[in-house]
Amino acid sequence: QADELRASLAREAETRGALEVDLGRARAALEAQTEAAARLGADVAALQRLKAELEAEVARLAGALDTSEKTRGELAEVSDRALAQVELLNRQLAAVRGQLDELNKALETARNESAAKELKLEELGRELNLALAARVQELARYRSEFFGRLRAALGEREGVAIVGDRFVFPSEVLFPSGSADVSEDGLRQLTRLGETLKDIARDIPSDLPWVLQVDGHTDRRPIATARYPSNWELSTARAVAIVKFLRDQGVPAARLAATGYGEYHPLDPGSTDAA
Repeated sequence: QADELRASLAREAETRGALEVDLGRARAALEAQTEAAARLGADVAALQRLKAELEAEVARLAGALDTSEKTRGELAEVSDRALAQVELLNRQLAAVRGQLDELNKALETARNESAAKELKLEELGRELNLALAARVQELARYRSEFFGRLRAALGEREGVAIVGDRFVFPSEVLFPSGSADVSEDGLRQLTRLGETLKDIARDIPSDLPWVLQVDGHTDRRPIATARYPSNWELSTARAVAIVKFLRDQGVPAARLAATGYGEYHPLDPGSTDAA
């Protein structure tokens, strides 16, 4: 269940990551445009100061025109040049203001796109949380039903103990000592288990991830044979033997897993022969 959920979350995270990359790019573009707007604003201010200086010069020259007939021609020529420069500056100033208006529009568009992407990210986050909560709830419901039906089928049988959310079959019921070959009595018990599992598996939706993990254990007595160099190999071989048997009984192989614990997780930590 966890692997499927992680895969689903990873896909949603990739989508969210892509949106965050787009948002980062939009923000970077917005910052660049803001800097450009600041530079254009500074240019506009400089042009306005220069225009004011030229207009003051024009006013001064116009006043000087009245002071002397002798210099009237020269002053008029200078005044014409100043007025022409002022006109040029006015046109440049208008062009800069036009560029500034376009930049402001682009900035507003970028802000709107950024806000829309942030809203989309929030919506995706809410949808992801809702989907995750629904899937967890669905998993919990089927897990409870799975466990309940197994308990009803196996809980009253002799030799089968329920420990937490595990059904424990004593090794001596399933295997001879030091062996991973299932005994005749063990085969009968596993056949009933396989039938129960197949009935339950048919009722679980195919898109709902679930795995039945078979845990193999041994006692503390060491083993060192060519086939089983240690209790790890023996416990793993026992788990694999049961998994293969259940698979052969029709339980989907993709729903089975085998784990070997050796002697390191005993149900009874004692050192007696029974333990």
